[in-house]
Amino acid sequence: MVLLVAVIALAYALVTRSLPQLDGSISVTGIGAAVTLVRDQAGIPTISGMDRVDVAFATGFAHAQDRFFQMDLSRRNSAGELSELFGAMALDVDKRHRFHRFRARAIAVVQALSDKNKAILDAYTAGTNAGLESLNSKPFEYFILRTEPVPWRIEDSILAVYSMFLDLNDERAKADVSRGIVHNVLPQEVFEWLYPEGTQWDAPMMGASRQSSRIPSASVYDVSKKHIAVSDTLRFDYPERLLPGSNNWAVSGALTDTGRAMVANDMHLQIKVPNVFYRVRLIVPGEIDIAGLTLPGMPVMVVGSNGKITWSFTNSYGDWSDAVIVQGAAEEGSYQTADGPQQFDVFTETIKIKNADAETLMVRETIWGPLLDDGSYPDADIAVSWIGHDPFAVNIQQMALEKAETVSEALDIANTMGIPPQNFVCGDAEGNIGWTIAGKIPLRSKYDARFPADWSQQAGWLGWVAPENYPRIVNPESGRIWTANARVVDGVDLDIIGTGDYALGARAQQIRDNLFARSTFELTDMLQIQIDDRAVFLQRWHRLLLDALDELAVKSDPARKQYRDLVENWIPRASVDSVGYRLVRAFRLEVRARVFEMLMSPVREYYGSDVQLQISRQFEAPLWDLLSERPLHLLTPSYESWQELMLVAVDQNIAYFAETYGSQLTDRSWGERNTAAIHHPLSGALPFLSAWLDMPADQMSGDSNMPKVLGPLFGAAERFAVSPGDERNGYLHMPAGQSGHPLSQYYREGHDDWVQARATSFLPGEPVHTLTLTPLIGEQIR
Repeated sequence: MVLLVAVIALAYALVTRSLPQLDGSISVTGIGAAVTLVRDQAGIPTISGMDRVDVAFATGFAHAQDRFFQMDLSRRNSAGELSELFGAMALDVDKRHRFHRFRARAIAVVQALSDKNKAILDAYTAGTNAGLESLNSKPFEYFILRTEPVPWRIEDSILAVYSMFLDLNDERAKADVSRGIVHNVLPQEVFEWLYPEGTQWDAPMMGASRQSSRIPSASVYDVSKKHIAVSDTLRFDYPERLLPGSNNWAVSGALTDTGRAMVANDMHLQIKVPNVFYRVRLIVPGEIDIAGLTLPGMPVMVVGSNGKITWSFTNSYGDWSDAVIVQGAAEEGSYQTADGPQQFDVFTETIKIKNADAETLMVRETIWGPLLDDGSYPDADIAVSWIGHDPFAVNIQQMALEKAETVSEALDIANTMGIPPQNFVCGDAEGNIGWTIAGKIPLRSKYDARFPADWSQQAGWLGWVAPENYPRIVNPESGRIWTANARVVDGVDLDIIGTGDYALGARAQQIRDNLFARSTFELTDMLQIQIDDRAVFLQRWHRLLLDALDELAVKSDPARKQYRDLVENWIPRASVDSVGYRLVRAFRLEVRARVFEMLMSPVREYYGSDVQLQISRQFEAPLWDLLSERPLHLLTPSYESWQELMLVAVDQNIAYFAETYGSQLTDRSWGERNTAAIHHPLSGALPFLSAWLDMPADQMSGDSNMPKVLGPLFGAAERFAVSPGDERNGYLHMPAGQSGHPLSQYYREGHDDWVQARATSFLPGEPVHTLTLTPLIGEQIR
């Protein structure tokens, strides 16, 4: 017992030694004048310095103090170097990401930076390493992993951006490949019906919603004689494929009491500890005063407000990658291009593995991009042409937003930024609002970019769309702008952005309708829209389910009757206590999966049952057509009628809940399913420490296809709303605290505000701690 106590005391002492110094002064190399880091009651720093380079140094210092392990994972994730920390368990991820050779590309990006921007990254790198060295011991995670932290390098900041590219883009052109497989088998008319450009749920700012195509006749497509094995364990109760994305909107000053624009944003990403973002305020007297969110690993503000403008992001889901069919040439190791045969560039990547021998990975590259090695497209070799592979597509130009004063100026800057392309929504203190795409847009030649395309006889990408040709919307007559990962524009502008499998428009439509339900706005209205969990999208599924469970269907079947009773008395929201909501949702997903499998039976018959198929996010349109019209030629012999298919879905749900949970169906609330799993990366391997490392397992309202997107692992990594020039009255909260250290008082600070949707201040509060970084003697030279 004495030995155990001694070991625990020693471990505790080592862990507490890695808590950062928050007060006093520290002398450092790399700054020209003193910089202060003033933290408030939530640990949010206000960083003040005499120039932007020194502030970048101090930003790196604060990031490393609070989040170095997170930064380490971010750079290793994109570089394919996680196995050095975690061993062979991370090897598959490393191989998948090493395919992109991001470390080499990051070095190329750094070499192309302007002297001014490189100086910022150099300072940030020096500050990060100074912050790490300021800790009295290494971050606690390295004791658990029995390894040492590796100093930050300048290219690591670019790798942190590449990790966001991996999260937000289709980096292997999977959508193109999957659509191509289906397109190769099905008639064109059938394909266009199954993979529509949009649905009646669309709510674009330019153009209109899409109406459904006519259901193909039996002479065109008939699956009524296709016998398929339908699984009894389809993933009906799992979350839909939640896509990294967000909500943002802006209202003009004509609709606010202050005359200033108002901008709201909640970015939906994986929720984890520590949080994706880090709150900070940056001040250089007479130059910048900006508050918002940074990404640990980078010295720039991701989204924020500078007193003149406020800007926000949602993932755009344009078409940022293409699958290129590679035709072999006569000479071994070569392939055809429009300019004649070319040799593959071959790179050997060495992956270091903790406690094991290193492994090598061969990457073959074409002039268009690397060659896929997974055999996902059975008909040809595929190279991936992706904006993330071009050094031109990555920069830190968004720093220019720090001094922007108008919407027009902000939109011009956005069109030059090098980030995963985003819906950029902004507003200014004069009341103007605007939208455009932030990030690089490829300029395509004339080919159908929805499918794998042969570029051996034609040019594919012709370069980049010029900033002056980017789509944009400024001060629409309605005074309202909104995006939610769905289609935003139409016509020529849509042709420029492309179609990268947009989100179903139901969420965007609900936000739009909420915005038009008000004639004037206060900040509290913004938060109410962000946490709207009404099940508008599922209303018609609720009615369909009740129709299916008619008197005949429930007669002599107590389980079905109970199911119907719970659905009939549902709470029409994704609220934690709603059983009926969960049952309606599960019914839709089960029916959806079964119908998709029926319609894909000829594709699986041709390519094999294990071919990888990706359901379109717009599949709701043909699905609802079928359930409304119920054509027998599109029903396989597995079911005698569409009514039977729906009842089989209900019965499968009942069986699943009984087998999985054992207790009564009345206990199957949505909160039971939607329980937070906001975990530290190491808690899965250390379950006895999970209570110490993880956020509470709160039951949460919200779901997909509504403004409040929230699942156990996925949801709003932040929520804010603010008017530029009135930042003191804005709000901002996150699902986890500022610190990545579980013994810090700031580890969980703010989590409960996020759960309860309390509007905590956008700006940092009153000073609690003040740390001054001073230059070593002889360093005051700038």
